[in-house]
Amino acid sequence: MEVYLDNSATTRALPQVAELVTKIMCEEYGNPSSLHRKGMEAEQYLRYARETLAGILKVQTKEIFFTSGGTEADNMALIGCAMAGRRRGNHLITTQVEHPAVLQPMQYLEGQGFQVTYLPVDAWGRISLRDLEAAIRPETILVSIMHTNNEVGALQPIQEAGELIKKMNPAILFHVDAVQGFGKFKILPRRMQIDLLSVSSHKIHGPKGVGFLYVREGVKLQPIVHGGGQQKNMRSGTENVPGVAGMAKAAELVYAHLDEDVHRLYELKEYFVGQISRLEGIRINGIPEEGCRATAPHVVSVSIAGVRSEVMLHALEEKGIYVSAGSACASNKPQTSATLKAMKLPRELWDNTIRFSFSVYTTREEIDYTLSTMYDMIPMLRKYTRR
Repeated sequence: MEVYLDNSATTRALPQVAELVTKIMCEEYGNPSSLHRKGMEAEQYLRYARETLAGILKVQTKEIFFTSGGTEADNMALIGCAMAGRRRGNHLITTQVEHPAVLQPMQYLEGQGFQVTYLPVDAWGRISLRDLEAAIRPETILVSIMHTNNEVGALQPIQEAGELIKKMNPAILFHVDAVQGFGKFKILPRRMQIDLLSVSSHKIHGPKGVGFLYVREGVKLQPIVHGGGQQKNMRSGTENVPGVAGMAKAAELVYAHLDEDVHRLYELKEYFVGQISRLEGIRINGIPEEGCRATAPHVVSVSIAGVRSEVMLHALEEKGIYVSAGSACASNKPQTSATLKAMKLPRELWDNTIRFSFSVYTTREEIDYTLSTMYDMIPMLRKYTRR
């Protein structure tokens, strides 16, 4: 049996998405900037995508900008807003548990003279609104907080944070990395006081190499990609029409039956957590007293005492089970998780943590096979672990 439980890294494309992408690449392959019929066909797909995504977010179509993925969307938001707003101030706020696509642009901006405050988190990976309030200064121009943590599934208080930020200073821009949250939750930027929102296609069963950034009308953004002037000069470059259309189709299909799918994912997560916890020396990370439903429905972080994550990963791989030793989005080289460190996980478990992440394709049979394999495997691996 092959069991894919690394859906936070990437997801299998939906059949309808693959069919649409193939059709556009092979039949309706025009450049949307061309004035002839082929170009107009391509432009219609971009219009369809904007209308679909804007409809899901309940925003205007002109507020959707296509990118090469979540990383570019984050860079475009953070660097673009910081550079455009540096006359107003030079202070930025984010969290210690952000994805590298946010943390590294923040570090770049520090090198450009900006000051950055990194908010700490509690044992469950959540920030404190009190810490956020204390961090805001007169020179603060931008706050960036992720919606859903990609490693442990922690959910941040996004709406409360947005309301707090705007209450303290309506001019401060609020960016949310929703790469792991979009497709799992209903996210309404206007209601939640979000000015910019980053999304990636391949986390929601769409194609890789495409994403989008929501930019509230009126927000000033300095472009970081220059060239042909596409997308109102905000993001130059010929649009990835097959990818954009595939992303929109994936979002359309996912949100058509969101509640049903999320409910099923939570049931799978609760079952998996309950069963894996029966093993000795197991720690589940990021799940507070309120239970699994206070976290993302698709991510489970498990620390296994006495077994290194790399060893566990490859042992499971030999049995046809694919998981992650951490954030597979960042690198294929193992590294200590900033999230686990920020959550103050005991040091001896930093290199003993595995991430399981589910999707609509995950079955109870696959979960049972994984559990059975781990029940047999973990005692054996501990026995041969070097002391």
